[in-house]
Amino acid sequence: MKEFIRIQESDNVAVALRDYTAGEKISVGGRDIELTEAIGRGHKVALTPILSGEHVIKYGYPIGHAIRDIAPGSHVHTHNTKTNLTGVEEYRYTPKIAANPYSFENRTFEGYKRKDGSVGIRNELWIVPTVGCVNGVADLILSAFIQEIGSTLPFENALVLKHNYGCSQLGDDHVHTRTMLADAVKHPNAGGVLVLGLGCENNTMNEFKEALGDYDASRVKFLVSQEVSDEVGEGVRLLKEIYEAARQDRRETVPLSALNIGLKCGGSDGLSGITANRLLGRLSDYMAAQGGTTVLTEVPEMFGAETILMERAADEEVFGKIVHLINDFKQYFLDYKQPVYENPSPGNKAGGITTLEDKSLGISRVNDVLRYGERLKTKGLNLLSAPGNDLVASSALAASGCQMVLFTTGRGTPFGTFVPTVKVSTNSALHREKPHWIDYNAGVLVEDGDPDRVLDDFLNFITDIASGKRVNNEQNGFREIAIFKNGVTL
Repeated sequence: MKEFIRIQESDNVAVALRDYTAGEKISVGGRDIELTEAIGRGHKVALTPILSGEHVIKYGYPIGHAIRDIAPGSHVHTHNTKTNLTGVEEYRYTPKIAANPYSFENRTFEGYKRKDGSVGIRNELWIVPTVGCVNGVADLILSAFIQEIGSTLPFENALVLKHNYGCSQLGDDHVHTRTMLADAVKHPNAGGVLVLGLGCENNTMNEFKEALGDYDASRVKFLVSQEVSDEVGEGVRLLKEIYEAARQDRRETVPLSALNIGLKCGGSDGLSGITANRLLGRLSDYMAAQGGTTVLTEVPEMFGAETILMERAADEEVFGKIVHLINDFKQYFLDYKQPVYENPSPGNKAGGITTLEDKSLGISRVNDVLRYGERLKTKGLNLLSAPGNDLVASSALAASGCQMVLFTTGRGTPFGTFVPTVKVSTNSALHREKPHWIDYNAGVLVEDGDPDRVLDDFLNFITDIASGKRVNNEQNGFREIAIFKNGVTL
């Protein structure tokens, strides 16, 4: 098994794959380098002298610069390295689009075909409150319905998408809430939805229906609690109507191209860009070759790698959208008088992340850019505007139309949004320690795991999930929706 990795020949740092003590040696390019200090797993060690002001190179790209001279064998981290990131910038379109290494394969999965042509990977019954005031009423309705019917079948699960919003909101803040909830109502993983209102909220039912647009009236029902005497009884009656409409729902064989997969990372470590993020990059390329769709979000994590994304823009129009995506989010930081580079969390830094560039690099390819709350319309890789908060960003991926979210992590997290939220560990130790959180181990990629074999295994795992295999967040009952709160338009 490898004990350290130098990702590209041009890199002047390597990443430790185990804990090292001072005085140990590593052999790189035929020469031994003695470590001048202890180096933790996932952390970087200098392979050559790096003078103050010179770039620290990882993945073949600068991830920052030295703020003092760094000797070979030294720990390269926040104490001697600083980001190259700055504020809002001007960019030029210089396309560098490589050929997709993958070709079409006839992979399929078993999904639920919807009347609008979309495909669900789950058939669930949801209650979507228009305002947080009726969360408790929604629980009572769902509980009474299940007690009366005896089970949720043909629905695989039933839940209330609780939130605290829908009233006393103005402008874009109000629109974000209404848009996200409308996106959830139309999500293909929902076989039926009851939209539950109170009656005096500013997210009114009439405006909500107008924002919703076309919908399947046999699967989507509406109830305003103040307009009926027995809101629980009326809610149960409407759920029964949905239940009758869904009784014949069955999975059918559909092509892999029907999958929309969200991509997100959090609780990262120094292996994120080497194992799990790289696996998702290859998956994204593979999905594009099948006519499928992937969506990458968490814009602050793109800082430092934005020029790579811009080089991969499908055309100049998409390039312009990426520029706005990056600069608008940088401006968001500046409007709140925050530097654009202070994002890696204490946990990220403990795991070996030094700068945002260090965390961001190692990603794949781009066809369109979505605003927050916007739904998918273009196949291939899309970028989505959403912040760094894990639950907010994952909810935005689900709202865009992704039937599942792949979430890479080096330190672990248990949460789930309202679609299957698949945790992919960057290292094997996390997979061993948190099997009730982690669904797939990408750490094998630094343990002599063949990349092609791992990708094929991962694809089989993904199609199993799409065909009904439940993941940890579903088994644990961790299902939430979170909505971005901000006065700045994104």
